[in-house]
Amino acid sequence: MQTIENFLRDVERRNPHAPHLLQAVEEVARGVWPLLHANPQWLDAGIMERLVEPDRSISFRVRWRDDAGQVHVDRGYRVQQNRLLGPYKGGLRFADHVDEGVMRFLAFEQTFKGALTGLPLGGAKGGATFDPRGRSAEEVRRFCYAFMTELRHHIGPDKDVPAGDIGVGEREVGFLYGAYRELGGLAAGAMTGKAVAWGGIPLRTEATGYGLIYMVCTALAHHDRALEGLRCAVSGAGNVARHAAAKALEMGARVVSLSNSQGVAHWPDGLRAEQLEQVADAQSNGARLSDVASKVGASFEASAKPWDLPDIDVALPCATQNELGANDAKALLASGRLQLVAEGANMPCTSDATQAFVDAGVLLLPGKAANAGGVATSGLEMSQNAQRKPWTRDTVDEELKACMRRIHDRCVEFGGESSTVDYAAGANRAAFHRLATTMEALG
Repeated sequence: MQTIENFLRDVERRNPHAPHLLQAVEEVARGVWPLLHANPQWLDAGIMERLVEPDRSISFRVRWRDDAGQVHVDRGYRVQQNRLLGPYKGGLRFADHVDEGVMRFLAFEQTFKGALTGLPLGGAKGGATFDPRGRSAEEVRRFCYAFMTELRHHIGPDKDVPAGDIGVGEREVGFLYGAYRELGGLAAGAMTGKAVAWGGIPLRTEATGYGLIYMVCTALAHHDRALEGLRCAVSGAGNVARHAAAKALEMGARVVSLSNSQGVAHWPDGLRAEQLEQVADAQSNGARLSDVASKVGASFEASAKPWDLPDIDVALPCATQNELGANDAKALLASGRLQLVAEGANMPCTSDATQAFVDAGVLLLPGKAANAGGVATSGLEMSQNAQRKPWTRDTVDEELKACMRRIHDRCVEFGGESSTVDYAAGANRAAFHRLATTMEALG
């Protein structure tokens, strides 16, 4: 019978230049290996091997002109990981750090995230090396048209449904969907994250951040605790971070930070809702967090991290992968107050940090569970487009809350009803169980 060490060595041999993928696969494999041994037919069928290898990985050239007439050539990607449960689903990321290895990691995570929601969603991820920051709206539009010229051959409401991600907001989704329509595609369900006026669903922008806090509240309540009054450190200052902060404030928490790659905005006595709105307004006009911090009652600590701040009860890493390492975990644990870590980004905690939290008995909500509110709401948008009947904001919010409760309950079911639930193992096992039983049933 194959051992986990042999399996991981083989994955590394096949993917030597994809460290994020290897980290994600190892974390899943160590969590689900007991399930494989309890169901040896899944080992014999190579189900883990089949889940790691994508159905297809597409790369293509994107040629476009800037406002000065200069030709640029970027690389575009779409990794269609798995469609066992439904059409491929996953965002598009426009950033200069994008490469096939990052897309492979994100598509693998997306497969498990979609499985956890209980919705008929597969897993995919895509993007391009284009960075929209500093580009004119017309340059972004031209790039989106060039990108969609190739991508349109691979997407559709019953095939692959992209959405936004880092660098791809409502504007970019609009340009991409407009290009899809102009190039002959008519299906409203071919993309999600659209504006409400033309096929989008209310609350999609807020969904990942709101869903994160709904998951936090549910997990705390399961352990006879509450979010009200707790000091929350939030990393990032984008959509996920800001909306998580807003919902945490609504739930009575004390949010003490936002951050970016330059440092941390710190509110020792807690951020207020109106200050958060000022931050969002300033950023929408191109201001950096460091520029606006002093105007909204915060100090800006350059080169610092939210995890350096004192007396943190709840840590919400919402920026990027591997942003919270072993030393950061040690700093958070030093006060003895840390109760919960919930991943708003994809795999923001390193393996060493994760182990430190587990050893300390801190509740750890992994990204594939805690930040699944975004993809869940995208699934609701797909349903709305198929029905051709708009949903209200209140209806979407109730569906989002229900989905996060279902995800929590699946994590508890597979993570153990002990005094401290192993949410990471529970999420991996619950998602894997749904994928494996489906693969087995479909032959």
